[in-house]
Amino acid sequence: MALRPVTRRSVADEVFDQVLDDVLDGELAVGEPLPSERRLAEVLGISRPAVREALQRVAQTGLVEVRHGGATTVRDFRRAAGLDLLPRLLVRGGRLDAAIARSVIEARAEVGPGIAALAAERGGPALATQLDRVIDDLAATDDAVRWQELALDYWDLLVDGADSLVFRLMFNSLRTAYEPALPALAAVLAAEVGQVEPYRMLAAAVRAGDAATARAAAARVLTPTAEALLAAFDAMGEDQ
Repeated sequence: MALRPVTRRSVADEVFDQVLDDVLDGELAVGEPLPSERRLAEVLGISRPAVREALQRVAQTGLVEVRHGGATTVRDFRRAAGLDLLPRLLVRGGRLDAAIARSVIEARAEVGPGIAALAAERGGPALATQLDRVIDDLAATDDAVRWQELALDYWDLLVDGADSLVFRLMFNSLRTAYEPALPALAAVLAAEVGQVEPYRMLAAAVRAGDAATARAAAARVLTPTAEALLAAFDAMGEDQ
């Protein structure tokens, strides 16, 4: 029997989700004050400490501003929030948001070559050997979902090789947002399966310490995915 951790959601979790959704959906406008802790506790039928905990968590995301002794007001998340909000924005109401998905792919395509160039400068043969192992696994699979999972593992190694904390945190957020959508995107990405040569070129550039070639090879790795997904997202946007 395959056992999985049991996740217990607290009352504060539920309040956090409700407030977050209302802000993101525009039910609570920028600058609008939230009801008081007392009022929220009464309406929701929960304790004030639970409300306070939830609001503090929402404030940490950048979506509201909590003023001690004053009202809690909604902020413009586009200017105040961080990348940790991205997974929440990508899937709204059980559906993939095509506009957010487009921005994820565009960011991936722009940032990836820079990561690859740094990895070539700093990673060397040891990193290339690790990349070769993932490439062997890529060559051995014909499953589109598994292919994308391995591609993410490949980039995870490159980010390590780039030795940049900012790129690491960016990648973590992008991966967290991207991974849940992989099964739905598998059909769109099926044509990529088996196309390992660009990955080999990138690994060779890393081994040689050739940043310029690594940058170009990274673009070759990322461009087919970006083009296929952007076309799919455009179609999704037209249907919505």
